[in-house]
Amino acid sequence: MTRTVHHLRLVASAPEPSPPGRLAPAASDASLIAGLERREPTASLAFYERARPILDRTLSRLLGARDPDYEDVAQAALYELVDSIGRFRGECPLDAWLSIVCARVAYRQIRRRRLERRFFAPTAPDESLHGSYAPPTPFASRQAVERIRAHLGHMDQKRTWTFLLHDVYGYGLEEVSQIMDTTVSAAQSRLVRGRREIHDRIRVDPGLCRFLEDLCEDVP
Repeated sequence: MTRTVHHLRLVASAPEPSPPGRLAPAASDASLIAGLERREPTASLAFYERARPILDRTLSRLLGARDPDYEDVAQAALYELVDSIGRFRGECPLDAWLSIVCARVAYRQIRRRRLERRFFAPTAPDESLHGSYAPPTPFASRQAVERIRAHLGHMDQKRTWTFLLHDVYGYGLEEVSQIMDTTVSAAQSRLVRGRREIHDRIRVDPGLCRFLEDLCEDVP
């Protein structure tokens, strides 16, 4: 993919001044990063306004907005973004890079936890999907999700997160490798093994397996 590089140049007349505390709306990613490196207050504010919505979307997906450590992780992600912005080389869109860095911070936080206790919501034992198949009511659907979460919680954490980041959250393999600080080939191997394991676990869970099969048949 060809990337357009913007160069600063002298012009005959200065543009209209921006409102106090803001960069011009047309400021490029390159000029924004250059302003951060020069520690310009307007650039810092513009970067925060650019990064914060992406940070919140990413952490809300990976942690949940009600996570007790949400604000601490958000602060750590902001520090990481500012500290590493000089290493951004424009090989992907800036917004994508911001999301990857935030996801990496969230992954490091979650990796320190017990996956079964903190990432997956605790649930009381339920028998609604055991034995005979339950119709696809909202309650049964919620229970199916919880059963899948329970299976994922008993898998190898690295395989689980590779599967989630790629197949559920939509990150590419290269992005997953950056988030998890590993190689693309290792991420590919974990994804293949993770998919195989979750499919095998569902296959030997009769109620859940039939629920998902019937659900797929209902999809036009």
